[in-house]
Amino acid sequence: VGWDPSFLNSCLLCYGGKIPTVEFISETLINNVVQDPQTGRIYLGAINNIFQLSPSLQKEARTETGPKKDAKTCTPPASGCQDTVLMPNSNKLLLVHPTNGSLIVCGSRYRGICSLLNLSNVEQELYYNDNKGERTYVASIEDNVNVVSVMSNYTKNGRTFKVFLVGKGYGSLDSTKLISTRILEDYQDWVVFENIIEASAVQTAPFVLKYLHDFRHAFKEDGFVYFLFSRTLDGTDNKNLTFVSRLCENDQHYYSYTELQLTCGTNNRYNKVQAAYVAFPGKELARVMSQSGNYGTVTSFTKVLFMVAHPDDDESDSALCMYPLNSINQQLMDIISACYSDSGEISGIPAVDVPYSSQTYTACTSKISVSASLSCGAEHLLSPLASKPAFALKADAALTMSVHLTAVAVAVENDHTIAFLGSANGEVFKITKVPVQTCLEMKDCQSCVGLRDPYCGWCVLEGRCTRRSECRRAEEKNGWLWSPKQQCVKIVSFSPSNLSCRKTVSMFLSVQVNINIPSLPTIGHSDHLQCKIESFQSNGIMSDSGEVSCDLPQPGLIPKTPEGQDFVAVAIRIFVNDTVELATREFRFYNCAATVRKSENTPCMSCVGSPWGCQWNTQDHTCSDADDSVVDSHIINANCPRFENPDPGLIPVGYKTPIGFEGINLKQYQVNWPHSTPNMHLSSRERNTVFLFFFYDKSPETNVLFYVKDKESGKKMDSTVNVTLYNCAVERNDCSLCKNADPKYKCVWCSKKRACVYEKLCDPLPSNTECPDPEITNISPLFGPVLGGISITISGSNLGIDQGDIKSITVAGKPCIHEPEKYSVSKRVVCEIGPADKADWGQVEIEVNGGKRGTSSVSFTYRDPVPEEVMPNRGPKAGGTLITISGLFLNTGRFLFFNHSHSENITCRTGEYRADKVPSDPLDVVMKYGKRTTKTIPTPFRFVENPTVQDHHPKASFVCGGRNIVVTGSGFDIIQTAIMKVQGGNWSASEPAYMKNDTVIQFQSPKVNSSANQHLKTVIKLDNWEKELKPFHYHPDPTFNILQNKIITANSLIIVTGRGFSKAMTAKEAQAFVGDVQCVVTTLLDDKLFLEPPSTMPRARSRSKRQRRETGSEDLELMIKFGKGEWVVDLVQYEKKNDFPLYIIIPAVIVPMLLIITISVYCYRRKSQQAEREYEKVKHQLENLEESVRDRCKKEFTDLMIEMEDHTNDMNEGRIPFLDYKTYTDRVFFLPSKDGANDVMITGKLDIPEARKATVIQSLNQFSNLLNSKTFLINFIRTLERSNDFNARAKVYFASLLTVALHGKLEYYTDIMRTLLLELMEEYVNSKNPKLMLRRSETVVERMLCNWMSICLYQFLKDSAGEPLYKLFKAIKHQIEKGPVDVRVKKAKYTLNDTGLLGDDVEYSVLTLQVLVQGEGPDVTPVKVLNCDTISQVKEKIIEQVYRNLPYSQRPKVDSVTLEWRPGSTGQILSDLDLTSQKEGRWRRINTLAHYNVRDNATLVLSKVQHTQQNYDQNQENHEERNALLEDDKVFHLVRPTDELDEIKSKRGSIKDKSMTKAITEIYLTRLLSVKGTLQQFVDDFFRSVLCSGAVVPPAVKYFFDFLDEQALKHSNVDEETIHIWKTNSLPLRFWVNILKNPHFIFDVHVSEVVDASLSVIAQTFMDACTKSEHKLSRDSPSNKLLYAKEISTYKKMVDDYYKGIRQMVSVSDQDMNTHLAEVSRSHTDKLNTHVALHQLYQYASKYYDGIIASLEEDPAAQSKQLALRLQQIAAALENKVTDL
Repeated sequence: VGWDPSFLNSCLLCYGGKIPTVEFISETLINNVVQDPQTGRIYLGAINNIFQLSPSLQKEARTETGPKKDAKTCTPPASGCQDTVLMPNSNKLLLVHPTNGSLIVCGSRYRGICSLLNLSNVEQELYYNDNKGERTYVASIEDNVNVVSVMSNYTKNGRTFKVFLVGKGYGSLDSTKLISTRILEDYQDWVVFENIIEASAVQTAPFVLKYLHDFRHAFKEDGFVYFLFSRTLDGTDNKNLTFVSRLCENDQHYYSYTELQLTCGTNNRYNKVQAAYVAFPGKELARVMSQSGNYGTVTSFTKVLFMVAHPDDDESDSALCMYPLNSINQQLMDIISACYSDSGEISGIPAVDVPYSSQTYTACTSKISVSASLSCGAEHLLSPLASKPAFALKADAALTMSVHLTAVAVAVENDHTIAFLGSANGEVFKITKVPVQTCLEMKDCQSCVGLRDPYCGWCVLEGRCTRRSECRRAEEKNGWLWSPKQQCVKIVSFSPSNLSCRKTVSMFLSVQVNINIPSLPTIGHSDHLQCKIESFQSNGIMSDSGEVSCDLPQPGLIPKTPEGQDFVAVAIRIFVNDTVELATREFRFYNCAATVRKSENTPCMSCVGSPWGCQWNTQDHTCSDADDSVVDSHIINANCPRFENPDPGLIPVGYKTPIGFEGINLKQYQVNWPHSTPNMHLSSRERNTVFLFFFYDKSPETNVLFYVKDKESGKKMDSTVNVTLYNCAVERNDCSLCKNADPKYKCVWCSKKRACVYEKLCDPLPSNTECPDPEITNISPLFGPVLGGISITISGSNLGIDQGDIKSITVAGKPCIHEPEKYSVSKRVVCEIGPADKADWGQVEIEVNGGKRGTSSVSFTYRDPVPEEVMPNRGPKAGGTLITISGLFLNTGRFLFFNHSHSENITCRTGEYRADKVPSDPLDVVMKYGKRTTKTIPTPFRFVENPTVQDHHPKASFVCGGRNIVVTGSGFDIIQTAIMKVQGGNWSASEPAYMKNDTVIQFQSPKVNSSANQHLKTVIKLDNWEKELKPFHYHPDPTFNILQNKIITANSLIIVTGRGFSKAMTAKEAQAFVGDVQCVVTTLLDDKLFLEPPSTMPRARSRSKRQRRETGSEDLELMIKFGKGEWVVDLVQYEKKNDFPLYIIIPAVIVPMLLIITISVYCYRRKSQQAEREYEKVKHQLENLEESVRDRCKKEFTDLMIEMEDHTNDMNEGRIPFLDYKTYTDRVFFLPSKDGANDVMITGKLDIPEARKATVIQSLNQFSNLLNSKTFLINFIRTLERSNDFNARAKVYFASLLTVALHGKLEYYTDIMRTLLLELMEEYVNSKNPKLMLRRSETVVERMLCNWMSICLYQFLKDSAGEPLYKLFKAIKHQIEKGPVDVRVKKAKYTLNDTGLLGDDVEYSVLTLQVLVQGEGPDVTPVKVLNCDTISQVKEKIIEQVYRNLPYSQRPKVDSVTLEWRPGSTGQILSDLDLTSQKEGRWRRINTLAHYNVRDNATLVLSKVQHTQQNYDQNQENHEERNALLEDDKVFHLVRPTDELDEIKSKRGSIKDKSMTKAITEIYLTRLLSVKGTLQQFVDDFFRSVLCSGAVVPPAVKYFFDFLDEQALKHSNVDEETIHIWKTNSLPLRFWVNILKNPHFIFDVHVSEVVDASLSVIAQTFMDACTKSEHKLSRDSPSNKLLYAKEISTYKKMVDDYYKGIRQMVSVSDQDMNTHLAEVSRSHTDKLNTHVALHQLYQYASKYYDGIIASLEEDPAAQSKQLALRLQQIAAALENKVTDL
């Protein structure tokens, strides 16, 4: 890689490390790649295929686009063309059209016609038409023509259309349009994909083909559209030049089209653009670019065009160049201004060219100033324009590479710019964005910075490898160390640098060491340092100079000094806050006493020469720490007593030789000499001599070290008396070798001893120095070709002392040329044989210096080899085939094998055939013998194509190996050796194939290292050819649990539990054994194995027969075998059934059977007689019961008729009490919350101190702005939904808060909802059951939809559906209150719910009371009540009648009024319970009007409770009295529950008694029909108001239903039933059922439990009507289902007609919907508790703060908007934190 020095540290870095990769492999060439910015999906345009991938490159969908039948000259449709053939379809253009969720796809077939595919599922084609002619041809059919495109807008007649601009080169059959604008919808005369701009010189010039345009990139920026391409200047020169062209996005005539030449590198070497990318530079790159002076002023907010290019003539040389967009725009404006204002000149030099025209710059004749109105050209101004070469925008190559670069992308991290460069052969050169988890995998600073990854760094005070944004104190100095800088916190030095292991304590205090750490980060007051030395810990103290002081451990805590060392190195580790290690370095504790170990013969010199400053005691021969306080003549620190300089240094073995040596500094020593030498006193430097005799025969020479001891102490003194012993006889076993010895050894050949000896050991000393004749002992090889040319080796002895001693060599009488470089003294001679006339043989003769000759005892033979055949005669191109060559005399020459027959075989392995194409003809096999003999084998050898591997299965194995792996393909018959190999790190494992044929190879997976965590690569090696098996995974071995049931029988099922079974095993492969018998594995799940036990008695594998007989029921091993893995799960016992003889079984079974039959016949006859008597009795009882039921049904039917006639007259509609919008939304959104009416959103009360109110409100407004960022809000919601503790209740509440917070921008709220719904839809359609979507509020968006419907249908409720709903509610309430209602058990006589039906016949009568309200005048109000009503029920009816014109919330409550009956002059307060209440056993009945004997037309006074002290006391007494009454008694109203005593009595009674005391509830089910008939009209009216499409349909319903229909069309697996379910779940189920069951959400009313029970039945009926499934009814069906069974079909038809009617209505446009939503926002937003909602929403942001921040920091869009920083600032303000943001 070549670098421009100015960019070396700031522009681009290269990363060469291995990182985990995610990949998707296409079988065909990939042409284009695009990504949907909204979903992150990736789309690949490949030859014949379009792929849809998830963001993690998992394939979601694929559609085939070819091959197609076409012809180059064919004009679509192809059905009308001749000579069509199947042709591949290359993808020419791939563009995301996010507005309508489509993908624009253009291929190379059918003249480049495009299609629209569904972005959510590319298998669904949304549009394609090949009948519209040439105007819709977009791309090119030629492979070398490139097409680029960019989305844009086009405005006509006030309407804006989505279009895409296309830049395209030319093919021989293409149009000449350079630039075209293509529309994406039919409009008037325009059709989809038509070019809607025609009038342009850029498009229509007929001679533009000569310019050879090659488009490479298109992009939009700041209202301009840019195209990047290369072309020739005028067609006369074929050299390409790179241009960037620009036109205004709103220029509908291309008047503004202008081209600017870009040059790259010196003299524009890199002239042909290949790829480009537009991005912001990092701060560092921007700074260097600005400082260079070549780019103008560049900031990190100035976009830069990064471009890779190569020379025309050398694709293997590429460069990266950079062009700031502001420089491009400035240069373009200069060109335009020059043409419009200065006759096409800049500084008097022609600068403007008119491309694609014969005109020159002189055409620029206008003299006008370029105003804003003319900046995009005009009809009267010249166009198109281009720059002259002299005014090109120049750039130096920022990076050059010797590779063909074809792609570039750029990212910024930590202010540094990272380039990703792709080459033509698939390589990527890049600083890789290592995934965050890879950063986190680095556990220490060195490995973190070793990544050299700009996204990673070492967070010092947290001890983690993180991204900068994840390190809380990254901004502090040295708080975060960037990976590419390769720096870590280091200890530079210690003071003292080392210390004696005995001196770590001084004056009973620990000695301190000062540690210099220059790169230490700032240590705050809350941080504390700690030093750890082995097990010793101490606090670190930070000095003002920045050094850290630590105590050293006591000597006893210091590790022992290792053998062979005089110090021990102990790591001093510095920690911050106990757990985070900052730095470590070894500190040396030295040990002077150990220095003598380093050299035993020089202990004193080792001591005083050590770096520790030790001192030597000559008296006791010890080394100790230096101590200046001790003065003694025996203590020295230099001038050691020693012995040295031996003479002579060479000593012959076997000869007694005197040796002398010197003694130094020996004033006080007596020396004890070896070998009884007398003692003598030596001065400071004297010499002594001793005589030595040695014997040694292991090697020619060896070194001997002498030492001297002190006689008195026996300890060694320093000695360096080293001598060399030598032995002439060793390795010199002949005369020549002896004479070749070094003269210093004085070796001679002693003929008498026939050995080489020291000269003084040979007696007499030989006078003849000549050696014997040469002796030849061996010749290799013994055979050679007749033509010679091979080397032979002659071995023997006395073959000369020097290579020059060899005078001549003959072989079988033929001369042999000596090869002196291979000569070995006396032992070996090598020569090259000459040619012979014919096959011959003879001896080898050699002559050496002095005329001495030697002749071999064996003969050498000349002969010619005769190769005959090669087997096998073919093999793969990769080589590795072991071939065998057979023939005669093949072992001629230097071979190591011999064959006694005349035929030998030679084996060899073929190499790789390196040419690209395998030859069709066979190749000759040639054998070469030496330099002159070549033999061609008659049978040739053929190389064939390597085998192909198509598939393998299974694709996984356990690490134990042994799984049967089947590889399928073709061409395997030519393979000799097949091996499956697994590689991991520095180890590998392999297994040979055990079965092979031409199409299948079977292996057993190799066993691998189970502890290895590294990536495993699995390959099969077929001879020399390797193929990686992808995918192939190794899983950890399974684990097994012990058995729950250890007893098995032949009929039982063995269940083995564990984990990981199915990862790499199937039931068919698995084996199981009980003892020595195999079991059948019937089922294999991931955590369970089901085994069939043996049918015969198994035996233990390892026990003898004798042991089995002794133990009886023995323990058997249950063993599971997966491949090579065997696991003994548990010990089991096998129990078999006892085998009894048949003669025992038959009597044992038959006799009892006969006895049972006899007894049964007798009992049957007796029971039959008794049953006849019982039948008559029961028949009589049933007749009585039937008569009773008939009477009751007749009475109920009569009641029904009466009620049907008079109900309408009794129904008083009154004013409908609609709730205002705020109360309505509060109740719908928040009343179901856990706090109910006390929820803070309903109360609107926030507990904020007054002093902080203004700050909080301001911060909440900022938070509101943040919520209005779609990027932030989507990340916010996704983060919450990913959290495990964000439950369904929290999702509902959060969605409601969001609805209120965004109520001011309902259009934006709707957009968010649509986005999330699309994601939800994708999830259900692709991975779940689509029919379940929207069924429950399991996600935020589902609740958002519910709230959206509630908002949009409020006005519809008030205008249309509210009235029938209110009438239905009032009718139900009125009907229920016409009959008795038990306030305790919440059951009524008249209801629609069978579970709420009063099952007793209660006697009652209707009373009309005259009610006088105290303090409100003398008028009385007649009120109808029942005499069985409790006093509270009476109060409720009175309040409802008296205050009927007031909504419920404004009426007095029951507890706030008292009711007084005045039958005479005195009044009586009526209450539910008092001392007069009736008592039945332990049960007390609640007082009713009948209890007080109140008569019809009685006058009652209703008065409000006054909160005076007297009333308070009276109320207190009443409460105490009531509590006393309730203390021991159970209370009931109409029906007393059966207590224990009653149950005992009832058990004693007869059936008749029971029927008299308790009525059968089912008898009263006819009342359900009665109430249903009464209310039928009201139910029908309500259903019609909701389900009638002929009336007014809310626009939101039409808009949303169309949205569902539109999305359904994009998914093939969404049928009509699913759409019906989606609509039902979104509107009837999600809104109408909710309102129907909770009328108090829309009306100011109170819904009692009994009313609610009936409303639930109607709601269920409504739900049933909206479902597609048919309800099959039976007598066991619930009564509620049976009640409306007849009407359901009618209601279902209403729903179907309603949905169909809406589908046929005129669509509601986005604009109309947004207008409607804006009106709702404007009308109601100011009434809502918006700030409260924002405050509550922030609580969620605070709770999940870290996750939200992490999500924002990983989102590029969020990064660019600094959303994480904005949230941090808001958090700091709202939580009153001090921050450095």
